[in-house]
Amino acid sequence: MWVLGVVAGIRLLPSLANVTRTSNSQFLPAGAPSQHAAGLAAPFQGKDAAATAVIIAARPDGPLTPADNAAIDRVEAAAQVPGVTQVRDQGTSADGRARKALVVTDPATEPDPGQNPPVVNGIRAAFTQAGAPAGLVLHLAGPLAQSTDAATASAQTGNNIRKFTLLFVIVLLFVVYRALLAPLVTLVPAVLSLLLAGPLIAQAGKAGMPVSTATQQLLVVLLLGAGTDYGLFLVFRIREEIRRGLAPREALVAAMGRVGASITFSALTVIAALACLALASFPLYRGLGPALAIGLAVMLAAALTLLPALLAIAGRAVFWPTRPAVGQQTTGGWGRLAARVVRHPVPVLIAGLLLFGALAAGLTGYTADGFTNAATPAGTDSAAGTSLLAAHYPTANRPDSLLLHFPTPIWDHPTSLRTAGQQLSSKPGLRIVAGPLDPGGTPLSADDLASLHTRLGPAQTLPATPPPGTPVPASIYQAYRATAQFITADGHTVQFTALPTAATPGSHAAIAAIPTLRTTLTDVARAADADDSGIAGPDAAAYDIGHDSTTDLYLIVPLVLAVIGVLLAALLRSLTAPLYLIATVGLSYLAALGFAVIAFTHLGHDDGIIFLIPILLFVFAMALGSDYNILLMSRIREEAHTHPLPEALTRAIAHTGGSITSAGLILAGTFTVLAVAGNNPQARQLGYTIAFAVLLDTFFVRTLLVPSTAALLGRWNWWPSALSRGPADPTPTAPPDPAAGLTAGAAGDPIRPATTGGTP
Repeated sequence: MWVLGVVAGIRLLPSLANVTRTSNSQFLPAGAPSQHAAGLAAPFQGKDAAATAVIIAARPDGPLTPADNAAIDRVEAAAQVPGVTQVRDQGTSADGRARKALVVTDPATEPDPGQNPPVVNGIRAAFTQAGAPAGLVLHLAGPLAQSTDAATASAQTGNNIRKFTLLFVIVLLFVVYRALLAPLVTLVPAVLSLLLAGPLIAQAGKAGMPVSTATQQLLVVLLLGAGTDYGLFLVFRIREEIRRGLAPREALVAAMGRVGASITFSALTVIAALACLALASFPLYRGLGPALAIGLAVMLAAALTLLPALLAIAGRAVFWPTRPAVGQQTTGGWGRLAARVVRHPVPVLIAGLLLFGALAAGLTGYTADGFTNAATPAGTDSAAGTSLLAAHYPTANRPDSLLLHFPTPIWDHPTSLRTAGQQLSSKPGLRIVAGPLDPGGTPLSADDLASLHTRLGPAQTLPATPPPGTPVPASIYQAYRATAQFITADGHTVQFTALPTAATPGSHAAIAAIPTLRTTLTDVARAADADDSGIAGPDAAAYDIGHDSTTDLYLIVPLVLAVIGVLLAALLRSLTAPLYLIATVGLSYLAALGFAVIAFTHLGHDDGIIFLIPILLFVFAMALGSDYNILLMSRIREEAHTHPLPEALTRAIAHTGGSITSAGLILAGTFTVLAVAGNNPQARQLGYTIAFAVLLDTFFVRTLLVPSTAALLGRWNWWPSALSRGPADPTPTAPPDPAAGLTAGAAGDPIRPATTGGTP
């Protein structure tokens, strides 16, 4: 059934890569101020800025020649490929060495969000067909070209992540199991889940759920890491039951009876935490959480059905060439460490709190970054085009577009245009770099502009070369024609391009200045009798992304805490244990985030921490950290029914230490692969930070904070359940060292000395 289901899903459902959006600004809600401003700017850049591209032609060794301009004219004509609605020439650069044209496409023809390989490839093919003179270089840049190139690079990155993650997990599983078949049996459910989850998420994306590049990358590491963890938990428990004397099939049934509940609650915890992101206001989070939750639900179904089926088929051969036998010693170092922690809980707890507190102190100087991505992979045609734009049009890369909308055409009241220009030029914090009265070349007055409109008609309809008999000088003609970039054909919308005077565009200071600039523009609009206004551009979008993501963090954090607390209380039947379990994982989260600030900002000199990390790290740290808490605490509760709590702690840590350590190493390793193979700052920071958080949980939370706290609370761990009201049933005396010579007894069996053979 699983094989048939996966094959059907791949053949009948869309591919995940086909619905992936590559730019963060594509996830802004329609009501965001920057998106409202983008609507005002639509007449200048099309209905959707993401569906536009820029043809850039340049001659590095000197000014453009007449032959160059003729070739560029041919390129602009040939660029009218199917899907292109308009190619609008935007004039020659101030140095005379470059010329650019805006390409507007129909978003409805895009096969994928923000991507259109047929159109992009068709335009680039036109460069060759036009027969450009030697020395003239042509590139296609702009949002559509960048997103298309980024999607191609992202697909290659995704393949690398899958390949290297699989390789890493296989190698580590061979080391952990010391068997040939067990790693494959553990991996098959995870791989099939990944193959099925991708098309299911893609189908949800087709139905309207936003799917980002982060979804595509995180799905691989999450399912392979978590799926391998669930396999480890089950296989380790089967081996333990075989060492008690059960046959492989009986051991499988017994192990599922014990570990199945832990695996289910572990997965449900992560699924519930991810599902909480569906309530976020930022669509990127609103799509990322449910998408990963779908993947993990598929993985849980495989862990409860496909994995036991494969283990039942393999039987004892799954452990070959090793052979688990009755009476084999199963614990060692973890049991001895647990015994020491139980004997000295106070100093251990203090040491753990100091360690985590020191790491959390690294949060000093935290700054968020990465709100918008240039989406220009190095070595691509769009990257080369972006470099040319920066060289010849210094203000073309990150200007703010200040939009004013008037109820009547501006030609009827040119004084409003003069008032708006004067007001904006006098406002502190802004430097107007281009506008309808200074479009480049010869400046124009408001009255001149109105007169030229009367004599020549809309600037958008004028040819590049003045026709014979034109009643104005060529310089005036070209200046008026250039105003098509700043005034719509109907005269209702006017655009100014500006740069912040006190900050570099794209910097934190420039982004932080957006609210002030919006207030300034509102005042100017009121003075010029405009009825609407807005700021469009990367900095405005970045501010809105930062605002929405921060708001979501304050909403999601308490919600995830409440959901995880309820699930832990239901599993452990305790109101006390969930409190300190959540507190320990929360402290681990702060320590991991502090580590990220130290590593990437203070030492690595990055501009800041990618804004996705705080909320994603919180969800993963709380959910995945609770995974290991669930496995450990459910085993402690199992042992506490028949043993005093100190002994139950020792036995539980002794028996689960190996599986938790192996699972933690594998999960941390998969996120490390994401950091290395992801090949971008977002993947690098996210991968290393979550990997560090998993290692903290594995080697410190589970070995220091949780056992020492549990030992101090004693039977209050289980309040108000019956287990908190009395001591466990008397048990035979254990060996002097609780970790020495333990064998894997059944739940409730006394600890007995290990033997080398025969009957104990």
